[in-house]
Amino acid sequence: MMMRRRFLFGIAAAMSGPGLSRAQSGYPSKPVKIIAPVQPGGGVDLVARTMAERLAKALNGSFVVENLAGGGGVIAAQTVARAVPDGYTLMLGYVATHGTNPAVRKVPYDAVGGFTPIAMVGGTPNVLVVHPSLPATGMKAFLDYARANAGKLAYGSAGPGSLTHLAMEQFKAEVGIDPVHVAYRGIGPAITDLLGGQVQMMMPGLAAALPHIRAGKMRPIAVTGRARHPQLPDVATFEELGFKGFDGVQWYGIVGPARLPAEITERLNDAINKALADPALRERLSSEAIEPMPMSPAEFGKFIQAEIARWSGLAKERGIKLED
Repeated sequence: MMMRRRFLFGIAAAMSGPGLSRAQSGYPSKPVKIIAPVQPGGGVDLVARTMAERLAKALNGSFVVENLAGGGGVIAAQTVARAVPDGYTLMLGYVATHGTNPAVRKVPYDAVGGFTPIAMVGGTPNVLVVHPSLPATGMKAFLDYARANAGKLAYGSAGPGSLTHLAMEQFKAEVGIDPVHVAYRGIGPAITDLLGGQVQMMMPGLAAALPHIRAGKMRPIAVTGRARHPQLPDVATFEELGFKGFDGVQWYGIVGPARLPAEITERLNDAINKALADPALRERLSSEAIEPMPMSPAEFGKFIQAEIARWSGLAKERGIKLED
């Protein structure tokens, strides 16, 4: 009996100690799926595929992107939250899935407790743009025009509760203007109508707006963030213009299911942060107006909590609550 107990104890120790550690240190031993909660194309998909490529090289394994759109990221988030926490199902979480959505609607997943924060990748600021027909080239002239034309102007957004909606509502509350909100199903249709003059202003992510700004089809007024963006060095930040608290960005990061083993979390975080330090990758992301924002898993977790708190406060203040 004593020998049997020692034998069983030995098996348990091997399964819970060095044996498991060795298995995890061999990670990944099979393909890793990174779920992108959007259709192919756009910033979320681009970042997911860029990280998959980099992780495959860094960890000598297979990382495959699976696009799982629907419900504004809800379907993808639910899928990952329910996945086995073994490191083989990850997700490109972003400001919608882990920031604005939980702030404005009841989502069927816990954006904080249901996930393991792994690594922040980067973010692109939002930019207040107007149709070039507006006789305004700076903030003061824009506000003077908006106030003189109260009730005649409209702004577009990527949809109710999106960052493009909440950021503009934050601005409206700050400056006391009230253009009508026109919600679209995605940033593409909203930009199309701005270019056509159906709406006069919006606050898209810089990555989406930059080609149209360069073509002279949109006029930038100010950008969010703590510093001017290198792609728009002549455009002031909101803070420079005297508006505090406009440092929100369209951000992207890697998350996994809750209770992901610490060793795997740290290994992925280390690989991503090393990749973000590579000048070639920084240049690639910068060309898409995305600035690297390396963080530890703990820092990224605190960042997500702060984002939800920030947008929840604004949604409550502005009476924004969406019913599914």
